[in-house]
Amino acid sequence: MKRYVFSTFFLASIILLWQIGSVETKESSSKNPVDSSSDSSCVACHTDYDALEALASPDTEKPMEGCGGAAPYIAPHDRVFLGGPGYEAFKNSTHGMLQCFDCHGGVEDTMDKNSAHSGDFIKNPSRNAEAICLDCHGEIVEGAAGSLHEQGWGQKRSVVMRMGVASFDQLPETIQTGYNQNCATCHAACGDCHVKRPKAAGGGLYKGHQFSPTPDMRDNCVACHSSRGGHAYFGLGSGTKPDVHLMQAGYTCLDCHDDSQIHGDGRIYENRYKSPLSPRCQDCHDDTAESNDYHKEHFETFDCHLCHSQDYNNCGSCHIGGTGARIPSYLGFKIGLNPIPEDKPYRFALLRRTLAAPDNWVEYGVEQMPAFDSKTTYNYTTPHNTLRWTSRTKVELGESCFDSCHVTPTASGAKNRELFLFSSDLKESWEKSANKHIVVDGKLPADWGNP
Repeated sequence: MKRYVFSTFFLASIILLWQIGSVETKESSSKNPVDSSSDSSCVACHTDYDALEALASPDTEKPMEGCGGAAPYIAPHDRVFLGGPGYEAFKNSTHGMLQCFDCHGGVEDTMDKNSAHSGDFIKNPSRNAEAICLDCHGEIVEGAAGSLHEQGWGQKRSVVMRMGVASFDQLPETIQTGYNQNCATCHAACGDCHVKRPKAAGGGLYKGHQFSPTPDMRDNCVACHSSRGGHAYFGLGSGTKPDVHLMQAGYTCLDCHDDSQIHGDGRIYENRYKSPLSPRCQDCHDDTAESNDYHKEHFETFDCHLCHSQDYNNCGSCHIGGTGARIPSYLGFKIGLNPIPEDKPYRFALLRRTLAAPDNWVEYGVEQMPAFDSKTTYNYTTPHNTLRWTSRTKVELGESCFDSCHVTPTASGAKNRELFLFSSDLKESWEKSANKHIVVDGKLPADWGNP
């Protein structure tokens, strides 16, 4: 498998370029001055760029860094400025008819910053959606209480399993704190998609507090889902191409991941593959099972992505809150036995290497997770980099597709062996132990020989 180091700085630069047009500044608002003479004290201050800049407090939190690199920097006063056409649109909207304190609380009729932001002030109202958003958006709020997108149940369950406890609430308090400080920062409340930029995109108001019914694919979705989702979908990896759904159909994320899946149905699913709301290839491609000999042969045992995905980002062995990934990102994949047969029916699956390591939480007082082997470190994966013709489906004239996939003995070794996950690919003892039931040693068809 070829490996390429993925530059997080490069992707962060891409994200920063996407954000530039979204930041409302003094210059952009000067063309559309806002008359705040009759507005509340909140609006009077937040539409005065110079006053905001003078009153802004320096950031005290460490800048966010994640799998997509460092977040673009947006100044504190720019993050809360109300101006430009976005604010004009907000003022004329249903949400703009509300008073600031209806959602944000705080103290009215004062120009003192500390007083205005005292009492019951809420910086991000949708983080308390049950109290703030429920009256108008009841069905959505009730659904989101169990949403994978908002609550991160899949990540939480991985930690729970490896710590050998029954629920997230039973984890040591230090790990719960560490999770909220790190992993949870990418899981979104309503405002992170509809009003703000995600933290991974610099944070702050998006387009002057305008509410966007449909989040922007680049500025919202890909800002968080960057290292694998956006990186793969836009074909940013060396030697890769943009996903066929983007190039031929122009699909955005929401064409497949509709609001019912993102908002949730109120039920808690342990991972996204358990949710009936998740999209399936067959939802659109319902005539493929018999469309060619290869589909007829493999449709029941191979997930579509196993043949139709390109190399994409993997990384591994992370110190949460510390040095981060100790196995730098690289482009690749492995084919192994399906690690979640209870959720997916296939015998073989495409696998990606994850950040998991026994000492993930050493920075939060846990030297080794006691039940680490309860979950694999190579996970079932469904990349967003689909092509019809890939390294497994495209072959030389006169050859069959198995020439690019089946492991066959050769004079110099075994052809295509690098595609599959063998025990010898696992370097650490804990990797071998955690993945022993998904490696293909002795599990490949007998007529392939002995790879």
